[in-house]
Amino acid sequence: MVLAVNDLHFRYTPQGQTFFNGLSHTFALGAVTAITGPSGCGKSTLLYILGLMLKPTKGEVLLDGVRVSAQSPNQKAEIRAAKLGFVFQDAVLNPYRTILDSVIEPALYGGKSRVEAKSKALELLELTKVDYRYTHRPNEISGGQAQRVAVARALINDPQVILADEPTGNLDTENTQLIMELLKNQASTGRTVIVITHDERVVRSADYVLELRAEEQ
Repeated sequence: MVLAVNDLHFRYTPQGQTFFNGLSHTFALGAVTAITGPSGCGKSTLLYILGLMLKPTKGEVLLDGVRVSAQSPNQKAEIRAAKLGFVFQDAVLNPYRTILDSVIEPALYGGKSRVEAKSKALELLELTKVDYRYTHRPNEISGGQAQRVAVARALINDPQVILADEPTGNLDTENTQLIMELLKNQASTGRTVIVITHDERVVRSADYVLELRAEEQ
């Protein structure tokens, strides 16, 4: 599934600074693209625009040639549920739910039965090497394990695009390598993987790099 932006501009307020100043870019299929740049250049903002959580001030987000940024909030929500997977820096796991339930949750929202969702979740937890922790809660696992759970959760609805915001920001080298191996393996199946990062280890692991510059604000 081809994800692209065309002539992208964004402002948080009408008088605010403009981000991106006409950025056009097509993200590679079957590859990991790292988005880098100095603090304040709009890296996370771009991820939220790609994830249809923010609307461009000007320009468009295209998914397989369809201008999805112009669609209704309900249509965008359906696209996010069916085609996009999100991994955030702090994993964002519900502290009161088990690991298994955290992974299952997006599948239930997507209309899968609990039986079907549980089977898929256990497969993904095995893939991410945290299946033996599935009855635990987030405060009972390490930060690296939590990020692998977050990757499993992002994959539960078989998304074609994976968007990751600083997924290794709080991790040591070993866990960074594990997360990047997981993401690169997903890219090798034909998915589009986009990682916001300031981590040179991630940049070196990526197939492509899109560098945003401070003067684009």
